[in-house]
Amino acid sequence: MIFRSILGVVIGYLLGAIPTGLVVVRAARGRDIRKWYSGRTGATNVMRVAGYMPALITLLGDVFKATFAVLIGGWITGGNAWVEALAGAAAVLGHNYSIFLLEQKEGRWTLQGGAGGASTWGAFFGLWPLGALLSIPVLLGGIYYGIGYASVATLSVPLLAGVLFTWRAAIGVGPWAYVGYAVLAEIFVAWALRPNIQRLRRGEERMVGWRAKRKIEAGEDPDKPGS
Repeated sequence: MIFRSILGVVIGYLLGAIPTGLVVVRAARGRDIRKWYSGRTGATNVMRVAGYMPALITLLGDVFKATFAVLIGGWITGGNAWVEALAGAAAVLGHNYSIFLLEQKEGRWTLQGGAGGASTWGAFFGLWPLGALLSIPVLLGGIYYGIGYASVATLSVPLLAGVLFTWRAAIGVGPWAYVGYAVLAEIFVAWALRPNIQRLRRGEERMVGWRAKRKIEAGEDPDKPGS
């Protein structure tokens, strides 16, 4: 059982580490996404580099590789909740720090990837599909479009998952292991978004949603500090 548990988590990491955005952008534009804008391989940067359709393909790939990580972890172990949770968290870690994107920069080895929002939601979907689907209006409408910062929306995915998983565990209809998934995912996402968090604190983070649209209509730059 120990071997199967470890195998499930390792498979989760390797699935998450598949650099969907890198593959999609190379196929669509012949570019290395790591050398453009934020350098991340997630759907947001793919949209900026290659357009909406490649971004959509990347988004779906990043979601379902994490969903499959959870399902495979559960299948290998006969539904062990802790392995499902750890496999999902490992997929987020793999997405953010992919072994397939290991390279040497300025004399040291680094792992690249994305910020983990789509993969975090994908694992959330694998653990509790209904809850993940119900979270979409809050994450997209209320946070992404309403608050106007993609990084805040990304940070909110594991936070919202954690709240829902805690509620389910408290009333006895869900395992506490899933709360552990949300905590780990939040740590991994927050660590990857350290530069964005610093920009948020300085009021320099890039805006999206209705606030960005309003500034554009007013002839202002939505990326301008002090928004």
